[in-house]
Amino acid sequence: MDRLVRSIKFPIVFDKEKLVTDTLRILNQKWTDHYNTNDYSGKWTSIALMSKGGKSSNINAFSNNTEEFIPTDALRSCDYLKEILDNFLFEKTTVRLLNLGAGAEIKPHTDYCLGYEDGEFRLHIPIITNSDVEFILDGQRIIMNEGECWYLNTNFLHSVKNGGDTDRIHLVIDGIRNEWTDALFFKEAPVEAFKKPTPIIHEDQKKLIIAELEKMNSPVAKELIDNLKKN
Repeated sequence: MDRLVRSIKFPIVFDKEKLVTDTLRILNQKWTDHYNTNDYSGKWTSIALMSKGGKSSNINAFSNNTEEFIPTDALRSCDYLKEILDNFLFEKTTVRLLNLGAGAEIKPHTDYCLGYEDGEFRLHIPIITNSDVEFILDGQRIIMNEGECWYLNTNFLHSVKNGGDTDRIHLVIDGIRNEWTDALFFKEAPVEAFKKPTPIIHEDQKKLIIAELEKMNSPVAKELIDNLKKN
């Protein structure tokens, strides 16, 4: 994965005052404790702006819920945040505000299939932050300022520590890759930077795999064997 892009700061800047104004409108609503309780210490809460079924408490990033993905009541009172989302021309799968409280810490972890090379991706737009927030991604500190727009490849090990005395709130958007996003991403990095390298299979490994596939004696197995022998 060494050649893959870890992060991108897009040449997009949002209105910091409007971001904060919208966030303050819903700050007194019920925010939900993050579900990965083993992955953090301190306060880490969230409110959904879009979710399956339109519930602001449905903050799960991976849901099998078959209900329609729609705006929540929280988003309906946030005109500027809605405008931002409408201008991102891709299918959203999760849209949340995430609040990491002062002194809180998210432990080192990796996410599942959230690199652009997987066909899905995650954007961060900082709304309220401070200089003592330490976001470490694959061993490098990423400094994200209010109003900026960032892509982070969270397949890589990452952690966050809010060492400041104020909460840190980000708008976090998960989406599905399409032609519009390709144009956005490929302006910042070459196509090759979003391709997983083809795994190298040594000859002795290849022989063992072929032997196991031959035992299966199925059309799919035979096709796989042919492909392995060609490469």
